[in-house]
Amino acid sequence: MIYPLSTTELCKLLITQWRESLVLTNLEKSQLKHELSSLDKQIDRLSNKKLRVSVFGRVGVGKSSLLNALLNKNTFITDIAHGSTRNSQSTLWNQPIETLTSIELIDTPGIDEIDKGRRIEQTSDICCKSDLILFVIDGDLTSIELEALQSLIHNGKPICLILNRCDQWQSSEIKQLQTSIKERLPLQSKNLPLIAISAAPRKSQVLPTGQVRSVPSSPRIQPLRVLLNNLLKEQGEFFLSLNSLYAADNFYTCLKEGRLKRGKLAAQGVIGKFAALKASGVAACPILMIDLTAGLACDTALVIELSKIYGLQLRGPAARELLKRLSLYNILLGGAQFSIQFCLSILRHILLIASPFTGGLSLVSTGPVALAQAALAVHTTKITGKLAAREFLKSSHKKCIQPSSIFARLLNNDPEIKLLLNQWPLAVPTSKKIHRNTNLLP
Repeated sequence: MIYPLSTTELCKLLITQWRESLVLTNLEKSQLKHELSSLDKQIDRLSNKKLRVSVFGRVGVGKSSLLNALLNKNTFITDIAHGSTRNSQSTLWNQPIETLTSIELIDTPGIDEIDKGRRIEQTSDICCKSDLILFVIDGDLTSIELEALQSLIHNGKPICLILNRCDQWQSSEIKQLQTSIKERLPLQSKNLPLIAISAAPRKSQVLPTGQVRSVPSSPRIQPLRVLLNNLLKEQGEFFLSLNSLYAADNFYTCLKEGRLKRGKLAAQGVIGKFAALKASGVAACPILMIDLTAGLACDTALVIELSKIYGLQLRGPAARELLKRLSLYNILLGGAQFSIQFCLSILRHILLIASPFTGGLSLVSTGPVALAQAALAVHTTKITGKLAAREFLKSSHKKCIQPSSIFARLLNNDPEIKLLLNQWPLAVPTSKKIHRNTNLLP
């Protein structure tokens, strides 16, 4: 009996097949070394069910204390006076989750500790490394925290909001604070889990001398433990699959953009060559029908050459079909070209016929007319080339198997994914619309 694959197993199979089918040049391997390494590591974690959880937040909100409380030991250095984490640190969490083989906890530097440029870079790097993020706050949301939340959501990260240091407030105050936080959240993240905890609470103690001092107390994080246990058990594999798709999508986009940029340079050269060829032919031949026929043949050859650059091998009929489609985009230009060519050709014939009566002086006027026809030929060839390049850019994007198509297949295979996507404000992998980037056109 053949049993259907689970969503995670199917995702692993499809991404592995996609990765094995990638054919990279030495230049691409060198230029995308970091992205390729990140992709392969994530695929390995998916295959071996090794999930990573990162804590994220401002300096001094208690990220390290929270991880120590989860671990039941002081693994991460804390400093109650100021944030002490300068670089990301990690350790394995000895929490048995039957659907996972290991869970790695990652402590990160404070998001308000560095300038905005580096903060965006750091956020992106942490996103690549994380399957789930615990976003720690210790009060109402600040502008920096809201900005960071938007970035994390944009990068497709499942997020749990953790309100730390709740030992400082009364129950009614905590509820009011939670309500305020929910109201300030971005619209697409109103349903994020929000858990109130005290990772490193302190209590007052009266000394024999009568003095009162603050001493450490036992962590109060049971609601977070229950949330993480249920969440990772039920959705841990889904988080791994989703992050793997994002890693694949990021690599695919970088690879495709690099190839299209190189194709742009090659396409510019081809279009220039055919424009010059068409211009010289039009300028030399005074017969309109021959000009138009030769121009169509030249444009057909141009389309075929461009198809090779963009990896779509077209034969003559397919190229002519594309030219028909391009003519719909460019019908006004085509009509204008025919009208102008017709008028210029008639004028040129009149000047040629009149040459015996003018002692050849009228032939002098045919030069500017021929130049005008040549200029028009160059212009229309360049427009045809750009339109064809845009079509090939779109087609080459659709032709390849993409991470977004893998995700679409998973979505159709498992309706529960739709429910999970409704629960989490995730940006679904879409293999970014690089064919809309006009900078990639010749």
